[in-house]
Amino acid sequence: MKSLRHAVALLVPALLALGAALSFLVFGVARRVVTPMRRPVDTQILAVDTGAQTIELERTVDTELPGRYGLFTTGTYGYVKLGAVLGVDATSVRRKLLTKIETGARVDRGAGFSGYYYSSPSELHLSWQNVLIGSPAGPCPAWFFPATSTTWVIQVHGRGATRVECLRAVPVLHAAGFPNLVVSYRNDSEAPRSRAGAYALGTAEWRDVDAAIAYALRHGAERVILMGWSMGGAVSLQAAVSSSYRERIVGLILESPVVDWRTVLRFHARIAGVRAPLPELAMSALQRPLTARISGADDAISFDRLDMVARAGELTAPMLILHSVDDGFVPIDSSVALQQARPDLVTMPEFSVARHTKIWNYDQPGWTAAITDWVEAQGFSASA
Repeated sequence: MKSLRHAVALLVPALLALGAALSFLVFGVARRVVTPMRRPVDTQILAVDTGAQTIELERTVDTELPGRYGLFTTGTYGYVKLGAVLGVDATSVRRKLLTKIETGARVDRGAGFSGYYYSSPSELHLSWQNVLIGSPAGPCPAWFFPATSTTWVIQVHGRGATRVECLRAVPVLHAAGFPNLVVSYRNDSEAPRSRAGAYALGTAEWRDVDAAIAYALRHGAERVILMGWSMGGAVSLQAAVSSSYRERIVGLILESPVVDWRTVLRFHARIAGVRAPLPELAMSALQRPLTARISGADDAISFDRLDMVARAGELTAPMLILHSVDDGFVPIDSSVALQQARPDLVTMPEFSVARHTKIWNYDQPGWTAAITDWVEAQGFSASA
């Protein structure tokens, strides 16, 4: 009996320590899910030839993609534009520079490859203005591009991104006659910060989009199309089923969208080598008020509410999904499942190779045609 008590005395602290360690891991994983991330350094600049205006980058699945892209840098330049791939070997990619780098400029090695391409609305050479949208979170800055239609497009950027991400879509939508309202939302570094400063993955951010819809309706819009990029897709889908103005939402364009967060988070867990049951425990922690707050969230997050495949029957507006088969960041599976669940609503042309939110960059003609064809098929026009 004495030896048993001794064994228990040794075992209990060990179990408590194990439980504490597991809790630390669970809350750490959960915190990473909701914490706004800084733009990652995901490639290295190996050389810059200012005479030929070319740049050599570390070879990755993104940096070797054909097309036009951007590169976040530090030193003399904060952002440069990249053109065609000129050469590739086992470890490097040489590309044409579309932003002139002067001789003697300092360009640090660490860089972030980007699909943004445009860096400001002035580069589109269209009329635009800064506006503020009063949302429940506070005043959210937006860009407004006026046009002739009473159907407005409200664009919603993705996780860890800013409004700049959406600029690629403005020209094709503007050419179709649609005014564009390119919005920000809570905790995205431009809009107000919530109490915890954490993403709610769409369960709170949709209210800022709802405020943008109200703004549009007060300023001449009669109908709206929501266009969401990546997490902006999740935000737009939540608005489509939750907005008090949902009858005014006549369409959705979803670019590389998050349709079901569980699928995305399990995918990233596998890539990061985070083993079961940690991903499920982390999502469970985020679904309960107390453990959600311990994880850094403002409130509990319902993953059932965010599963738009399961909620497909609640959707009423036609939608266009633009998603590359080999997205590499948000798996296409849930987009395919949503299309299969609602073939009456969802148009989903096939794209491949382009990676996450980079279909415009890789295949601008195909991407533009997909949007133009869908707009025409829905009967939207500059007079409607």
